[in-house]
Amino acid sequence: MYRALFPYRFRESKKMKPWIKWVIGLVVLLLLASAVVGALSARKKQQQALAVANAEKAQTVIELAATDVLQAKTVELSQGLPVSGSLKAVNSAFVKARVAGELQGLTVREGDFVKAGQVLARIDAREYQSRVQQAQEQADSAKAQTEVVQRQYDNNKALVDQGFISKTALDTSLANLHAAQSNHKAALAAADVAKKSLDDTVLRAPLSGQIAQRLAQPGERVGIDARVLEVVDLSRLELEASLSAADALAVRPGQTAVLQIEGSAQTVNASVARINPSAQGGSRSVLVYLSVANSGSTTGLRQGLFAQGALGTTRVSSLAVPLSAVRTDKPAPYVQVVENNQVTHKAVEMGVRGNSADGKEAMVAVKGLAENALVIAGAVGALREGTAVKFTQGATAAAPAASALKPAP
Repeated sequence: MYRALFPYRFRESKKMKPWIKWVIGLVVLLLLASAVVGALSARKKQQQALAVANAEKAQTVIELAATDVLQAKTVELSQGLPVSGSLKAVNSAFVKARVAGELQGLTVREGDFVKAGQVLARIDAREYQSRVQQAQEQADSAKAQTEVVQRQYDNNKALVDQGFISKTALDTSLANLHAAQSNHKAALAAADVAKKSLDDTVLRAPLSGQIAQRLAQPGERVGIDARVLEVVDLSRLELEASLSAADALAVRPGQTAVLQIEGSAQTVNASVARINPSAQGGSRSVLVYLSVANSGSTTGLRQGLFAQGALGTTRVSSLAVPLSAVRTDKPAPYVQVVENNQVTHKAVEMGVRGNSADGKEAMVAVKGLAENALVIAGAVGALREGTAVKFTQGATAAAPAASALKPAP
């Protein structure tokens, strides 16, 4: 029916079908050609990027100085206990007022050097001079009274011998003589006490050292036992370290330690001078005293500075590298070494830890490295394996193991 009604349109549609097929085929061909061209272009760009990356990798050269490399050596590691505490002067003393009075003549201040026996200050002595005079007068009076009683006793003794008086009167005279003599002796002792008080008005340095504290000012009235000055002798210092009971069992007098002083890059040597025989109440810790020699070459040591370090109890010889050179950013610890002018990552097995001979650096024993292997210091940071390395002028001279490594051009 459709053909009968629309014969013309039916014939026209049959004529258009071949044309549509050609159009569809052409579109498909164009799409395929575009996809092939795009794939080829992307592959070319990828190859170019890879070539550029390889070229950059080949051109990357790390320059290392002598301080950036070190040799793996068999060294003696010092293992010990961590210790810390404040430095104290072995000899120190407070200058106290032995008598009460007005403080005079105090001129020394903190930091001044004094010698043992040097006069540092005085207490107003007028009152004590009067007391000395009073006591001396009483002693003279007692002496005169003793002389009077002595003459009476001598006279009574002569009368008894002649039979003029009884022996009872002589005994009374003898008792009076003994009492007078005792009074005289007491007066002399009182005079000595007064003189001692007068001598105590002079404050002298009990030891040679430096003034650490000035606790009173001239013109102040100080009481008995009032602190005026503190004198410390810095020639001998010691560290008071508190150790647990278990750790203290391994400590012996004479063992050495290396201490780092607060605020100073310099390390000092110390040795165990003595060990407290009693544990501290409550904490049950044991106090260990380390002697620190403050010689002329050691500067900056002061009482009260905080110090910490390690007390060497045992020594172990092993192939070791600085602990900072071992990297842990991979599943297994490794160190960066220089081989054939390239960075190589060497997996290592870490062993005992300790301090270097000078005590300045923490070391760790390692397995998996050859003796004299050239290790890159930890301060350099992480380097990609295979990175080319060249040394600055003089670096190979500082590291004999690198003599076979020629700097990369």
